[in-house]
Amino acid sequence: MSPSIPGPRRAPARGRRGFAATWWGQAWVAALEDSTLDSGRLSRGRTYARQGMVGPTTVAPGQVKAPVQGSRPRPYRSSVHLPVLTDTQWNTLLDTIAARAGHLAALLGGEMPAELVDDARRAGVPLLPQSTELDPDCSCPDWGYPCKHAAALCYAIAATIDADPFVLLALRGRDREEVIAQLRARRTAAQATSTPPAPAGLPAADAYTAWGALADQPPSLPELPGPAPHTAALPAAPPPGTGLSAADLERLMADTAARAARLLTGDTTSLHLSQHEDAARIAASNCGPEWFHRLIQNTGAKPTAFARLTRAWRYGGPTGITVAEQPRTPDPTTMTAARTALTETLTEMTTTPVALRAWRNRLTLADHGIQLRLGPDTRWYPYLQDDDGDWWPAAPADPDPVTALTSVWQQTER
Repeated sequence: MSPSIPGPRRAPARGRRGFAATWWGQAWVAALEDSTLDSGRLSRGRTYARQGMVGPTTVAPGQVKAPVQGSRPRPYRSSVHLPVLTDTQWNTLLDTIAARAGHLAALLGGEMPAELVDDARRAGVPLLPQSTELDPDCSCPDWGYPCKHAAALCYAIAATIDADPFVLLALRGRDREEVIAQLRARRTAAQATSTPPAPAGLPAADAYTAWGALADQPPSLPELPGPAPHTAALPAAPPPGTGLSAADLERLMADTAARAARLLTGDTTSLHLSQHEDAARIAASNCGPEWFHRLIQNTGAKPTAFARLTRAWRYGGPTGITVAEQPRTPDPTTMTAARTALTETLTEMTTTPVALRAWRNRLTLADHGIQLRLGPDTRWYPYLQDDDGDWWPAAPADPDPVTALTSVWQQTER
């Protein structure tokens, strides 16, 4: 791991916010930006990425590639290469993940644990990219390193890395299914060596007598178990021409089962969603780069706008999307109280006057690139502004506007 990226304690540069919100996504963008002094090509690459010039990306061991539309009618073939880990390094990394139950839980929850990156680095395994490791390539005649097309690809894939840290593992050589299978094998082996022998069974006559006694009792419903991961394979491949693979259908089945389990607990969050809300929900659940780009194409959304909605869902679910898309006029008393509390806090936090502008449900600190939006759930949603003036969800909401402010304040002050 690059010594200039110590982990989640580093605040992002303002130019990186529009493409990566998480610290590991920012590490990817930082590796790109630290690999070159050609700010002009990086700037054009950012413009290309924001304009949706990057086509569907393909992630494979050691590389990510995509067609990138340039000035010519035919897109260029752009790719970025990253060294894969050796088998020895992978064994070390898998042992490191298996050593703490929270590591895998965090990865499955869409988080890259900083402790895992630190533990892997101390064991000699580079997980996050270094600036010297990224190797761009493009079919265009531009001699830049990287050219604007490869730079656009790097920026565009950052949102996917944000949503699914397993993409980084895939670039290092092994995809999600392989990593989980190997971790499961390690757990099974560990249990086999630590589980005591099973007790002897009951004689058949005794078991039948016990069953007869139970049969005379009134039936009772067992407690519902928690949702289990879908592991069974489909008996047959989907019909040709559908555009779906068996893995696609299995993912949809697992998503449906998880939603059904939540409905049984009374959680109806995902019951009445619009198409773009459901697409953002799926994208926020670590769907992988291929699905991410399909969702963009099938909803007709612009990549940057869709990435913003995905982030809004991650921080606030459907309410987060409502806050991102629909300004509203709240109770003036609530806004006045929040503005007063924020003004008092800002007076203590900084020696320079801070202009706090109010508009409908939004309180904006323009000089600091911070905005707080009051949602219909009476919680405050923090936003940060990128270099293009666009506002991005930046942290989970909080009922207290001061807490919401301080959750993002340090990112703009460092």
